[in-house]
Amino acid sequence: MGPNKGEPIDILLIEDNEADVFLMQEILKETGRASNLHVTMDGKEAMDFLLRKGRFADAVRPDLILLDLNLPKKDGREVLAEIKSNDDLKIIPTVVLTTSESQEDVIRCYNLHANCYVTKPVGLDQFFEVVKSIQEFWSVTVTLPSKL
Repeated sequence: MGPNKGEPIDILLIEDNEADVFLMQEILKETGRASNLHVTMDGKEAMDFLLRKGRFADAVRPDLILLDLNLPKKDGREVLAEIKSNDDLKIIPTVVLTTSESQEDVIRCYNLHANCYVTKPVGLDQFFEVVKSIQEFWSVTVTLPSKL
């Protein structure tokens, strides 16, 4: 069964910018909501994690995926397409969290069935608020699918 409201959720952050990873870790600690953050730094590693390949054989199935688009080895758009075309992964809510404000990216991601598209704000306070609202929404407000 999936997490009950208020229980910790497992979040997979797919992000190659170490500063953004650090910020995300700090913000999630400060919100006071329990979550387990797992990080992969490129698209290939992310798919290995999700498919439990190699060193990720014992990886948890995330309740939520936060996906950057501009990734090394495998682009975030490719990762999104793979997630949403995989019968075992496609029900995991996937939030695109990126610096891209391109309408082409927005449309493409929604066509690939992203659950939402969020542009990373530049300012630290705004970034904190965005991450806090994402965590609040996905860990408290919505009902997530059960883990397999």
